[in-house]
Formats: sequence, structure tokens, C-alpha cells
Amino acid sequence: MEDQEMYLKVKKVTDKFTESMYFLANEPSLALYRLQEHVRRSLPELVQHKTDMQGVEEQCQGAIYTVEYACSAVKSMSNSGAYFKNIEGLLRHAISIKDQMSSLQSRRAKRAPLPFQCWMVYSVNNGRKARSGSCEEKGSDGIRF
Repeated sequence: MEDQEMYLKVKKVTDKFTESMYFLANEPSLALYRLQEHVRRSLPELVQHKTDMQGVEEQCQGAIYTVEYACSAVKSMSNSGAYFKNIEGLLRHAISIKDQMSSLQSRRAKRAPLPFQCWMVYSVNNGRKARSGSCEEKGSDGIRF
């Protein structure tokens, strides 16, 4: 019997001890302490991850801007075909006008001297009449072109 009594007393003491340990382990102030401990250990790592992510986000925003700018440039280049055709037409027109002017100039050179040459003859002769066939006098400036 004594063993049984002793067994009951030991069981009662261990149950009370377990209950006290359970209460202490789950006390609110102890729980807050454990939370504070956890935050103190994990917060620096979380801050580092956040700054890393912000850097990656900035790089991504820069890359997105670059890609969007490149896409708009490609679109505007594809739409510029009409402008290049217009430029090509204007260049062809300018070349044809230049050819016409060159041919007109060469015909003029064969027929009569250029206005500049007549002026030179007139000024070299100190206002006297130019030689026959080179320049003719007419009007107030004395030269007909």
C-alpha cells in the first residue's frame, strides 16, 4: 500500500510540476519575449532581402523602359517608309533639275558668254563697249545677257 500511496503522491507532484511548466511556457510575457527574439534574429535578413528586391525592381524598370523605347523606335522606323519614298522622289527631282541646269549652262556657254564674263569684259575695258560678238550693250548697266 505504501507503494501505491507513494505512486499517487509522485503522480500528483509531477502533474502539478507539468502544469506549472506548461503555464510558464505559455505565459503571455514569455510569448512576447520569444516573438521579440525571433524578430531580432530574422529582421536583418528580411531587410537585406527587401533592399535586394528594390535594386532588382529598379533594374527591371530600367530594362522595361529601354525595351519600350526600342519598340517605339522600331515602330516609327517601320512607319518611316513613306518619308523615305518622299525623300527619294525629291532627290530624283533635284537631280533632274541639276541635269537640266547643267545642260542649259553648257548650251549657254556655247552661244554666248556668261553674265559674269560680260561684266568682267565691261569692267576691264573701263566702261567702253565690249568687243563685238562677246557682249552687247543694252539698258542702264550697259550689258545684255
